[in-house]
Amino acid sequence: MNQPATETYWQGKLSDIKKALEKNNFEAWIADTKEQAHSIVMQDIYNKIQPTSISFGGSITVQELGIYSDFLNKSDIQVIDTYDSSISREEMIERRRESLLVDMYITGTNAVTYNGHLINLDGMGNRVAALTFGPRNVVLLIGRNKIVPDLEKAISRIKEYSAPVNTIRLNKKTPCAQSMQCEDCNSPDRICNTWTITEKSNPPQRVKIVLINSEIGF
Repeated sequence: MNQPATETYWQGKLSDIKKALEKNNFEAWIADTKEQAHSIVMQDIYNKIQPTSISFGGSITVQELGIYSDFLNKSDIQVIDTYDSSISREEMIERRRESLLVDMYITGTNAVTYNGHLINLDGMGNRVAALTFGPRNVVLLIGRNKIVPDLEKAISRIKEYSAPVNTIRLNKKTPCAQSMQCEDCNSPDRICNTWTITEKSNPPQRVKIVLINSEIGF
């Protein structure tokens, strides 16, 4: 029995994106399921790097895969916990600063283009700062819903979907939480402040990407 056309499509699309990423010096994997994505991070990446310290950028994908909680339960690694909601804002900012010096930093991306470029828009800037420079290794978990043809479509996806959904999730009082689209606001709660376009990994393979054949994350 032939596999569904949608599966053939996504297998081909993810394969093309993986090749584009590798051409741009990223190290890349394809996970057919969320469970396989979890296994790739823990077995293929973590076991190879053997980091002594780890931290995370804001990412629903990381939390949905159970990776965050898995590392919290490890006693042999220092975890800079940037998801801890019980600490003060000042302590949270300090932890985010500390997270720029870890051995392995795990997060997601807002969009990945057909030519293998990563497009991100950040609120405080710690996530894109880590992607750009600092942590020895960066691991990005990317659901197939983040794939877009080009920069224009990436910006549109982020402004018209990712940003409004995240403001709603975070209970931010921004216009987009009501209008469901970017208003280029001046709200104190604005989460859209710093854009980055990452065309290549430098040094090569510093940024490691797990493409997930599933709709996951925002």
